[in-house]
Amino acid sequence: MNRVIFLVVFILIGIGFTYYFVSLDANKEDPLPIINPIDLEEEMVDPEMIRIGRGHTIGDFSFLNQEGETITSDAVKGKIYVAEYFFTTCKSICPEMNQQMQRVQNEFKFEDDLKILSFTVDPEVDTVAQMKWYADRHGANPKQWHFLTGDKTDLYQLARRSYFVLKPAEAQNLGDAGSDFIHTNNFVLVDRQSRIRGYYDGTSEVEVSLLIHDIKLLMEEGK
Repeated sequence: MNRVIFLVVFILIGIGFTYYFVSLDANKEDPLPIINPIDLEEEMVDPEMIRIGRGHTIGDFSFLNQEGETITSDAVKGKIYVAEYFFTTCKSICPEMNQQMQRVQNEFKFEDDLKILSFTVDPEVDTVAQMKWYADRHGANPKQWHFLTGDKTDLYQLARRSYFVLKPAEAQNLGDAGSDFIHTNNFVLVDRQSRIRGYYDGTSEVEVSLLIHDIKLLMEEGK
């Protein structure tokens, strides 16, 4: 009789543990995808990059931020960050995008592992001084949110070959202020290994809320 009771208790305990761990797995969210050139529309990818297929990471860069400091790719090595392209004199989507980016900064203002990189597409106007004025207007913490300016060709090539926010055909005319690239609304989420993990509409409160959620997922990834 005692053996039967022991066996029943043992089985019930086993069922309980199984249910507990299954519930834990059910509550776990799927990891964010790792986005490579092969996963994107061909028109967004430089033809030379398509053959890479998998294993894409953001290339090296070096630009000046709003404080006149040189910010290189080493500054975000091992960090999670959000990248965008904008220009300070934009009157259409850029103010809305950077208002949403303020939400991101405010949500993670005590997180040193989260950085924000705002690259200008109009460096002739967006000097260090101009970027400083704009950054201050948006309450940017210069230790976390970098407004970056520099050589126009380098800025556009990074957009075209690393972040994939510029169609190759548009990259041929870097001075075309009417280009769709100038008005790109993409926020790009990059992980600690410099891999793209998501694109988000920077003018959408819903999409930016999803971005904030996904940043938190990346912060838990690997823990």
